[in-house]
Order: sequence, then structure tokens, then C-alpha cells
Amino acid sequence: MKNYLSIVLILILITACNGKPTEKETETKINDVKLIELTASQLKNAGIKTGRLDQKAINLKLKVNGVIDVPPQNMISVSAPLGGYLKSTKLLEGMHISKDEVIATMEDHQYIELQQEYLTSKARLSQAEKEFQRQKELNQSKASSDKIFENAEAEYMSQKVLVKSFYEKLKLIGIQPENLTENSISRTVPIHSPINGYVSSVKMNIGKYTAPTDVLFELVNPEDIHLSLTVFEKDLNKLYLGQKIIAYSNQPDAKRYNCEIILIGQNISNDRAATVHCHFLQYDKTLIPGMYMNAEIEIPSDKAFAIPNDGLVQYEGKYYVFVQLSDAKFVMEEVLPLNSASDFTQIQFVHQKNPGDKMCVTKGAYTLLMTMMNSPE
Repeated sequence: MKNYLSIVLILILITACNGKPTEKETETKINDVKLIELTASQLKNAGIKTGRLDQKAINLKLKVNGVIDVPPQNMISVSAPLGGYLKSTKLLEGMHISKDEVIATMEDHQYIELQQEYLTSKARLSQAEKEFQRQKELNQSKASSDKIFENAEAEYMSQKVLVKSFYEKLKLIGIQPENLTENSISRTVPIHSPINGYVSSVKMNIGKYTAPTDVLFELVNPEDIHLSLTVFEKDLNKLYLGQKIIAYSNQPDAKRYNCEIILIGQNISNDRAATVHCHFLQYDKTLIPGMYMNAEIEIPSDKAFAIPNDGLVQYEGKYYVFVQLSDAKFVMEEVLPLNSASDFTQIQFVHQKNPGDKMCVTKGAYTLLMTMMNSPE
């Protein structure tokens, strides 16, 4: 009898275990598949919006840095071609200068000698030319020998070369030979600015002698100023000529400048980076060579399904979106986030290939997540 009662109790327990699940067990299974159903009041207060997913191409932003630079042809080193003493200058670093403006005055006795030699040679040239013409006429009538005519011609051509040589030397030091007379000989010569721009540095002081190879001033023409960026090797294949970028300094509320890529360097440095040159679409005089700059380069991506950021949630280390099953019932679907923009994120569904025909939560996804996490066990 005792054994019979034990068997009956065991059968009752087995029947109870195989019967209808309790409410607590049902909720556990629902949570395992991440399913949530809202009440009418919850749905009303959740502020949830749904919609079908569209395929979008989201531009990525590659962030790099660099410095403002100018090409070599826009950096001018000014010197005195024949040397001399710096008599006067008013230049200071940062000063604006105009093309052909007198920026310094040089003084030296050789300038006097050069002008003297030019005027003397010019006078001799006139005499040699007259003698050459006279001997030419005499030679044609055989009144003088060929040797005398040839000597007159050689003297004339030699003097002509000498005058031209002095002429070019005078032009080189800034003296106009056409206006030079015995009354205008000067011991000083002006130095003119070859560009419109700014003074980068002043190398000499007044009274100091300079050789032809010494640099007096360094000038910068900022009109062709550009941005020199450092881009790592792995990102170079994402760039192309004409690509638009945004540049800005480290200052708070820094102005943003539109630029485009004009040259991509072909040499990789030891730290696996190359130089990329960019042109400012509009020049700003506050941009100074050597200034540190940041830049954002937009890189286009392929199209993919994209969801508003308000529709994407992170839960237990993974990313999910909510797919609407009915008006108040939603299920979480795992996704892989791809590229992100300010408002959208491209996603790839882990268990679905064509989610575009499903309605997804586009706003209020975190409200649903909090509701699910706070639901009673």
C-alpha cells in the first residue's frame, strides 16, 4: 500500500510538470526571443514612429591634420645681385607689400663704376658705328683696304656687345639704362618687390655689407596658399583629385574653410603616410603659413539599408532594431551597424536578407527597450 501511494504521487508530479505553463514561464520565453507587446496606454505614451527602411549612401568622414603651406614659387628670397651695403629699408615681418614697391636701397661704389662704364661704352659705340659706316663706303669704292674695313667692323661689333652687357647689368640692379645720363649717375640703387604679398623675414640690418648670395628678405605671396595634409597609407585609396574637404583650426568656434584636393603625394614616409595638397576655394588673410589645421574628408560609400539613429539600440553588446509585427507588438532583430552619419546609420540584418518590406521602429526604440527590460519576470 505504501508503494502504491508513492507511485500515485510521482504520477501527479509528472502531470503537473507537463501541464500548461505558468504566466512567469510564458514571460521568460517571450523575453528569450526579445518580443514585446505594449498596452494601449503604453503605446499612446511611447511616442513611437515606424516606417520602411530605405537604401542610402552615407558619406564617411576621414579626419586628418596638417599645416598651411605655400608652394616654392610663392616664396621669394630677395638679394642684391651685385652685393653692396644696405642703406635703408622699412620692412618688418608681417608687413604687406605691393609688386614693384621699393622695399630697400643699396649703396656701393661699384654702382657708380658700372654706370660710368655703360655711358663711356655707349659713347664709344656711337663713334665706332660712324667709323664702320665710313669705312664701309670707302671699301665699296676701293678707296680703303679690306683689312681697315674689317678692323672697323670688329671694333663696332665688340663695342656693341660691351654696351649690351653693361645695359643688362644695370637692369639687373634696378637702374633703367634708357634714362641714364652723366647727370643722373647715382651711388645707390633701389630694390623692388617682385610680388604682392607679405614679409616673412628680414635677414639684414642697415649698414651691413651683403654678398650677391646673401638673402636680404623673404617674401610670401599668399594668393596660392594651400593646405598640406598627412594621410596614412591605408586611407590613400579613398582619395581622388577634386575631392572636397572641410578644414578648420583648433580654436573654439573656428571658421570652417572649403577646400579641394589638388595633388596626392606618391612617396610614403617612414610612418606610412603621404602628403596630400589641398587648395582653399576662397583665400582668407588670417590663414598664415605654418598654422596647424584639422580637416574632414568626405568619402562616399555604397548604398545599404539605413535607419534613423533613434531607431537603433544597443543591448548586451549587440545592436538591434525593432520590427513591427502588429500595431502594438514588436520583435527585436539583430543588426550589424555599418557607416554612420549625423542622422542615419547603415545596417545589415543578421538573420534577414531583404528587410525593406518590413515596418521598423524609426523613433522611440530605446523606449521599447526600457519597457522590455523593466517588464516583470
